[in-house]
Amino acid sequence: MSSGVETGRITTDIPARLDRLPWARWHWLVVIGLGTVWILDGLEVTIVGSMSAALQEEKTGLGLSSFDVGLAGAVYVAGACVGALFFGQLTDRFGRKKLFLLTLAVYTVATVLTAFSMNPMWYFFCRFLTGAGIGGEYAAINSAIDELIPARYRGRVDVAINGSFWVGAAAGSLLTIPLLDPTVINPEWGWRLAFGLGAILAVGILVVRRNVPESPRWLFIHGREEESERIVSEIEGTVREETGRDLPSVSDTLTIRQRKSIGIGLIARTVFTLYPKRTILCFSLFVGQAFLYNAFFFTYGDTLGTFMGVEQVGWYIAVFAASNFLGALMLSPLFDSLGRVKMIAGTYILSGVLLGFTGFILGDLNAVTLTMMGAIIFFFASAGASAAYLTASEVFPMETRALCIAFFYAIGTAVGGISGPLLFGALIENASASKDITQIALGYFIGAALMVAGGVAEVVLGVKAEGQSLESIAQPLTAEESDHASGSPRPATTTA
Repeated sequence: MSSGVETGRITTDIPARLDRLPWARWHWLVVIGLGTVWILDGLEVTIVGSMSAALQEEKTGLGLSSFDVGLAGAVYVAGACVGALFFGQLTDRFGRKKLFLLTLAVYTVATVLTAFSMNPMWYFFCRFLTGAGIGGEYAAINSAIDELIPARYRGRVDVAINGSFWVGAAAGSLLTIPLLDPTVINPEWGWRLAFGLGAILAVGILVVRRNVPESPRWLFIHGREEESERIVSEIEGTVREETGRDLPSVSDTLTIRQRKSIGIGLIARTVFTLYPKRTILCFSLFVGQAFLYNAFFFTYGDTLGTFMGVEQVGWYIAVFAASNFLGALMLSPLFDSLGRVKMIAGTYILSGVLLGFTGFILGDLNAVTLTMMGAIIFFFASAGASAAYLTASEVFPMETRALCIAFFYAIGTAVGGISGPLLFGALIENASASKDITQIALGYFIGAALMVAGGVAEVVLGVKAEGQSLESIAQPLTAEESDHASGSPRPATTTA
């Protein structure tokens, strides 16, 4: 390997020891400390969607137009893309823990600054910074979770955690009901307080997160095997105490050449040359879910208010959000039992077909029936979309994990997440002028086609990763070189 400084060659059983652990309260600490970031993201997106009318007011808001509301969504997503790429490579280089503390701090500061917005430009800038913090979180958190959770639970945990976005979405939508009620609070301050409350939640998460350890897998590859061994021994002791039973011994080991850092050039070559099919797969999954969600959800509140006369959209968004979370929670065990390929392909194709059907009947829907259709569609789509992050996290080598998540999130979201809100914002503005809601259907049809395409890609290119260790799904780059150096090359499980 040409990048990084070699610090030694070791044989370790740490991955096998982590994967053989039974579920214990310690794992809930990881879930709560790390997984709650999606609640923050859901809170952010929903607050903006629910407050679109308040932000459009000249006197008490910021005087935003419908296009500006869509633009704010696009700016937030653009910040998330930049943040994911910037913090993603730092996560692979400096460790998971340093970055998931830093990115949460960026989010918190940016959210507080948003509450003090005095004009649209300040608001857009703060939305960009907030998105950057959230984007960085995706890379750092998904990496850490997958490297700490046992293999047999990884699918359901990842899907359910990513689905917790909708807990924040429901909370955000309900929170805006009293905050935007002029009889309860001054309209000039209600939307500002909503952003401030998001920052308070972030501080609480930061307190819990400080107790989550660095990834032992990252540590032993980067020449810190003693610290890695200490952390795993402490985890094993805690799990023994919590479960009241001894842990079985392990025999599987991994030999690697340790490196202080892994060059981005090597990472790029790995993604595009060793795993080209997996690259195409992840791109397809991320583009489909990003367009579907960002296009529909960023402008859902504006659609209800503009065309259906809904003044308090929070109740409708809460129902929609609850369906999303229940879908991810209830379907998540099937990703470990039925398998990744069947579940990802099924949820993507079904939700795409249902969205296309909704586009055809859009002119006949009202606020209640549109919400009902959205709830049915996204019950399935939420589980599939969550599995896109799971796929990017587990099908590439450990040294590249955070940056691969960031790369596919950024590229997929740039295509679907920035264009989606901009397109829907323009469609709503044009449809509002002609008072014809069916003009929005074009966005539904595009989203439906992209979701179906993502499902087909999963059928053709999907990886059966359920129950397998991360190292068997995609062998570490350092392990491959170690084996070649010893004269006994051992290829990765698959090069798909």
